[in-house]
Amino acid sequence: MKELFIRTITGIILVLLTVFVAIKGGTIMVFFIFLLSIIGLKEFYDAVECNSVHPIKFIGYMGCLFFLFSWLGVEKFSLLFILYFILIISSIFLVLNEDATLYDISITLFGIVYIPYLFQHILYLEGDIYIWFVFIIAWGTDTFAYIVGSLFGKKKLCPKLSPNKTLEGSIGGILGSVLLTYLYIKILGINLIWKYIILSIIGSIVAQLGDLTASKIKRFSNVKDFGFIIPGHGGVLDRFDSILFTAPLVYYYINYFIL
Repeated sequence: MKELFIRTITGIILVLLTVFVAIKGGTIMVFFIFLLSIIGLKEFYDAVECNSVHPIKFIGYMGCLFFLFSWLGVEKFSLLFILYFILIISSIFLVLNEDATLYDISITLFGIVYIPYLFQHILYLEGDIYIWFVFIIAWGTDTFAYIVGSLFGKKKLCPKLSPNKTLEGSIGGILGSVLLTYLYIKILGINLIWKYIILSIIGSIVAQLGDLTASKIKRFSNVKDFGFIIPGHGGVLDRFDSILFTAPLVYYYINYFIL
């Protein structure tokens, strides 16, 4: 009961903080996403690091810093420049360091793409009504999947990967995403409801894929949580794993099929 109380209170505070930052936008939001990215990247590298895997952390953190410059509007730090520069630095490190392996480089680059690159799509939606679809779909799916799974869950979804997740919970997450999305677009008076319903369904599936991907990484790393910075939830990646996958989907779906 105490753990549930802590989880609930922390969740409410996190939601309120995220809403505040999203409303304020601008530099505040840029540094918020940067903070999530740098903490999330550290959590990822710490989790996967073991005797056979040694991510080159300073390259990842440098990449995060370059993304920050890009987000702040420094034109020279384009996405292509960032990727090229990081690849060159990684190659130099691979050649000069006899202990470095291609696997180390791959894990390092994966972390950069998985966290700051995916996170940045939230900034692409900044100041727009569409940014709220990211949180409505991702966290709505998480919440409804947890509630429905706790009450009615029987059939395991991925027992070896995430034994607590159920098929009933997964379906409940999709229905919850659809319901919350429908309510949001009705409040805004948006037309083309069916397009947003499709977004909510696909988004919910993608959000759950993000959750399962994080579970796979934790299973590979033999850790229960990525961190402990968010009481009752774990680390940044434990709470934002579904957001990472949902934000790009919402951005590209809105731009390709709605605008």
